[in-house]
Amino acid sequence: MLRRSARRLLESKQLVSNWNLQNEAILSATGSSLDNNLPESTTALIKLCRDFSLIGDISGYQKGLPGNECSWTSRSYSSRGFRTVEPLQQGMTEVAHDVVPLPSDIRSEDLVITRSDHLQAKPRLDAATLKFGAVYTDHMLQVSWKDGLGWTAPTIDPLGPISLHPCAQVLHYGVECFEGMKAYKGKDGRLRLFRPNMNMDRLARSASRLTLPHFDKAEMLECIKELVRVERDWVPDEEGFSIYIRPTMIGTHPFLGVCPTREAMMFVVLTPVGPYFPSGLKPIKLFVETENVRAFPGGVGDKKIGGNYAPTILPQLRASQHGCSQVLYVLQDGDARGGLVGESGTMNMFFLIRKEGEGGELELITPPLDGLILPGVTRDTVLTLARSFGNMKVSERPLRFDEVKSAADSGRLVEMFGTGTACMVQPVMGLVKWDGTEVSIPFDNEAAKHWIAKPPGSATSSDDSALSEPFSLCGRLTRALLDIQYGYVDSEWSVLIDP
Repeated sequence: MLRRSARRLLESKQLVSNWNLQNEAILSATGSSLDNNLPESTTALIKLCRDFSLIGDISGYQKGLPGNECSWTSRSYSSRGFRTVEPLQQGMTEVAHDVVPLPSDIRSEDLVITRSDHLQAKPRLDAATLKFGAVYTDHMLQVSWKDGLGWTAPTIDPLGPISLHPCAQVLHYGVECFEGMKAYKGKDGRLRLFRPNMNMDRLARSASRLTLPHFDKAEMLECIKELVRVERDWVPDEEGFSIYIRPTMIGTHPFLGVCPTREAMMFVVLTPVGPYFPSGLKPIKLFVETENVRAFPGGVGDKKIGGNYAPTILPQLRASQHGCSQVLYVLQDGDARGGLVGESGTMNMFFLIRKEGEGGELELITPPLDGLILPGVTRDTVLTLARSFGNMKVSERPLRFDEVKSAADSGRLVEMFGTGTACMVQPVMGLVKWDGTEVSIPFDNEAAKHWIAKPPGSATSSDDSALSEPFSLCGRLTRALLDIQYGYVDSEWSVLIDP
């Protein structure tokens, strides 16, 4: 047991908190005698290595390395993220009781890939039959965490069930958060992610809110890139189709108590998708929900956690009974001007309103990030693009439902649409209330088609030529997003995945 623990310590690049091994000390310790000035735990480990003929494993230490790095043969390892498991910790404790392992972080260089022997047939790219989130690729990424020990080595394995104790905290208290991002295959055949750093930042914020563990965002993103490389053949090469990426973190500690979890797991699955709404860029109707809420002040509406979504299923079913595709949540706060407009299901909402008076200025309005609204990646992208167009005012401000209705009744509500990673840009044609009355919203389908059919790169231009073309903000934004996501234009938002 001791020999195995010592070898695993060396092979796994372990570091203990009270070791201060400098290169010169190590070199002298591997000679004919041990240095009496070394800590007792260090002396015990080196003696153990010699007793079991492991001294050759540490003879490869090199001079001149930084104090927190060491080199085995020709490879250098940082001590800031090592692997450790309980048997190792137990074994080393038998050698020296003062040895305490440092928690490890996720490291992409430790990724282990096991490929599936049973690959599925790829689905046909048909928006009418390829249901969102219904088909999964052959592999998944997973990594586990334990309090005091840190993250294990990440692995890519054949897609399959995960094992949970029936008392795992995620099953009882909803200790869970997730992300939604996409990978695209451009006409050049190269794979791209769209603003993935924003997704990693948001996942870290959601995890922190639930006291789930910290993780190295850059390293996790590298692991996700490798998963996409493994599943490259699954990434559709047709515009409008992509691979949806679902990173998820759950609390797995088996404990029936509301407290910070001591064990967690992060996993990532992929699914090929077409348009979220099979109708494509065709307007939908929303049901105005004033009784149920998606988020409330002081809650977690700005985090992407499962608990925000499960309660929306019943209102969604009610919306479908009124002939609506989604729900527009309007928070009643007692204000005489009507409730606060919030999100719609999984979408951030935008309203293009013309101010009163002849030649009134156009204003694109979306609710502010006040804790009730999820900071969507597409939301931020649309705000940035719309500001670059230069032909409208762009505002993030509270919006009352009465203002929306008044603008619609007076013909000043020019467009309304939702945004999200899944749906991208989804126009809205009507708002249905509990009593069956409907607020109609215009949508110029021909103008939208005009913009989507334009040559790549033309939608992101900020010159005045766009002013003479048919007006459709939905259409122009859709074309601009497609150009970036599929690599038609260069953009820092489009992150290439190297082969």
